[in-house]
Amino acid sequence: MARLREGFPLSNRLLREMHARLMARGRGSEKGPGEFCRSQNWIGGTRPGTAHFVPPPPHEVEDAMAALEAFLHDEADGLPLLLKAALAHVQFETIHPFLDGNGRLGRLLIALLLHQGGLLGQPLLYLSLYLKQHRPVYYELLDRVRSQGDWEAWVDFFLEGVERTALGAVQTARRLVTLFAADTRRTQAIGRGAANALRVLTALRQRPVLSLKQLCLTSAMTFPTAGKAMQHLVALGVARELTGQRRNRVFVYDAYLAILNEGGEPL
Repeated sequence: MARLREGFPLSNRLLREMHARLMARGRGSEKGPGEFCRSQNWIGGTRPGTAHFVPPPPHEVEDAMAALEAFLHDEADGLPLLLKAALAHVQFETIHPFLDGNGRLGRLLIALLLHQGGLLGQPLLYLSLYLKQHRPVYYELLDRVRSQGDWEAWVDFFLEGVERTALGAVQTARRLVTLFAADTRRTQAIGRGAANALRVLTALRQRPVLSLKQLCLTSAMTFPTAGKAMQHLVALGVARELTGQRRNRVFVYDAYLAILNEGGEPL
């Protein structure tokens, strides 16, 4: 999103950069991060002949992705942005240009399109939870587009997901505002030391998993002051130390993360 704000186009180059960052570690890191596939991939089954779905062969991926990029930037087609995002997601998943990580990047593409088009100022509309909750229907509708051209059913499903996710995001934001207000009042009530503890609370709101070293860098506090202020929040039950160590301690704002993580296991 920062790249888009700087004027960098939503392009295949940006998608490859994102894929390289996304796949740098963990699952799929050995499968060509940032590179379009150079060998045939498939979905389901042990080989293309038994697969549930076989995307285009590698020599066609570049042209298919170039056509998708042109579609993303075609302002003369008259399509509403939400509809364009719905169509682009299916097309990206159908091309399946990478050996791994296509689902994650295809869901990010939705948010990027809505941001680029001015509908989304912050990444507060991410459809992973909705798609996970309706996974069989999601996969079935992708297949129906590919085999029967049933775009209408997919678009209905997608738009319902946007509506539910948007409402959920608003509710989550309101709960966070309520949490922050309550924890601010509790912190103010400690009396002496409250000012520094409030500075730490503000830092945790911006970064809910935070080391003391990071806290000192971001808040311009000395290490002893930051440590003492953090201990006030630990005593209140606002923060919790994760490592159990004396050095390089890391603290987490549990209630904040609990709200953000509800149902948020990866698809």
